[in-house]
Amino acid sequence: MTADVAIVGAGPVGLVLAVLLGRRGRRVEVLERRGEPWARPRAVHFDHEAARILQSAGVMDELAAATEPMDAYEWRNAAGEVLLRLDGGDGPALSGWPASLMFHQPELERLLEAAVAALPSVSLRRGWEVTAVEPGADSLTLRGEDGAVEARWVVGCDGAGSLVRSSMGVGVTDLGAGSDWLVVDVVPAAPAAWKPLNIQVCDPARPTTAVAGGPGRRRWEFLRLPGETLEELASPEMAWRLLEPWGATPATATIERLATYTFGARVVDRWDRGRLLVAGDAAHQMPPFAGQGLCSGIRDAANLAWKLDLVLGGVAPVALLETYGTERAPQVRTEIDFSIDLGDIICTLDPAEAAARDAGMVPAAAASGPVAPPPGPPLGPGVARPGDLNAGRLSLQAEVACAGRWGRFDDVAGGRWVLLGSDPAALALPEALSGWWSAELGGRVWYLAAGGRYRAWLEELGASTVLVRPDFYLFGTASGPDAGASLVGALADRVSPRRCPRP
Repeated sequence: MTADVAIVGAGPVGLVLAVLLGRRGRRVEVLERRGEPWARPRAVHFDHEAARILQSAGVMDELAAATEPMDAYEWRNAAGEVLLRLDGGDGPALSGWPASLMFHQPELERLLEAAVAALPSVSLRRGWEVTAVEPGADSLTLRGEDGAVEARWVVGCDGAGSLVRSSMGVGVTDLGAGSDWLVVDVVPAAPAAWKPLNIQVCDPARPTTAVAGGPGRRRWEFLRLPGETLEELASPEMAWRLLEPWGATPATATIERLATYTFGARVVDRWDRGRLLVAGDAAHQMPPFAGQGLCSGIRDAANLAWKLDLVLGGVAPVALLETYGTERAPQVRTEIDFSIDLGDIICTLDPAEAAARDAGMVPAAAASGPVAPPPGPPLGPGVARPGDLNAGRLSLQAEVACAGRWGRFDDVAGGRWVLLGSDPAALALPEALSGWWSAELGGRVWYLAAGGRYRAWLEELGASTVLVRPDFYLFGTASGPDAGASLVGALADRVSPRRCPRP
């Protein structure tokens, strides 16, 4: 049987995409060359938006117990003076979760695999390496030593060396910023309180990162210096020597993972071609200093899942998938540029340049105190109400009352298309739109009966009504008696509901 979607790669991005599609009833084949899940930590951070997407995948409530909210992210010079302090915040961020969370990636993958196993329309094949991609008239065939898999669409979540991307024949733009680092994941023998939780030491003698790796774990990263070989840097003896000033010794800690890694900045020139698409590291890589690598891949999955669903269901034309790249590419480029800028601060090896940097940043940090991380960039052009300055911004998730109980908005509203507003009359839809909205999109209408965070948020937007997409971005905002009809009508025009054949 031909699958709706084949996903190559069962890392977090591929698994999130599989769950989001499977929850929509799509037939999904996930093909992973590794026979067993990767048991060692890799990514250690995700943000509130990624947490919201994981919530929509049904794993965040259980994962939350295995995360550690970040109180602050502090950048210090060699003398210990603060160059920059990013505040983690005290309460939930816009998405209803802490702004930044530190975690242990194997636990996330365990929960995602369990979520996949619970979906009857999703199959995960481990030890299945794709060796070739063959195009057909209405589908693609993935071939491997164990046979072939046919699917209408193929998404490459297969990492920086992506076979799917190579099969697409698209280029990759290298933005530079390459550097070699030793990554050491440590399990301390006894719990320790780190204040702040995450630290960057901008010392030209040896730039160093010290961050949480989830509860009970710690990660250090050390820049390779000129004249050092990767082999020298990656030795256990060198690792313990670099860890000793931090109080980590063989008597007080265990090294869980020791690896060298080359940080770089790259983005694919095109995100889709024909029935092939790429996501996660197959589409982009960035330095880790802003903690957005995994988050970006999870956003890819959320953006792509609902678009594939509409195209597969015949609700939208195939051209809708072209907006995947147009929306995500500007977001990713902004995140990469920010990561590079942060890397330029820490990776300074010239003492004179470091002194000049410190002379400007130390007084500025003292004057400003802790600063909030910059808001996530909006989407690029795509599925949005034309000319709406709010379109493409992330929407709010707060707690709401429903049937006498309080719950997170996405859980109560169903995590689909939502028309939300403060005027019940303005939410009414004409019959021609109402049937399409509810039957084909599964859209919900939500009236804000009282004040609170949502009313304040609408005031900030300067609107009485908003239309929220399934990936939690705003399609658009409006005010007036026909606000709901104008928004849903604009959406119907954008996705051409009655004029597209089923692929």
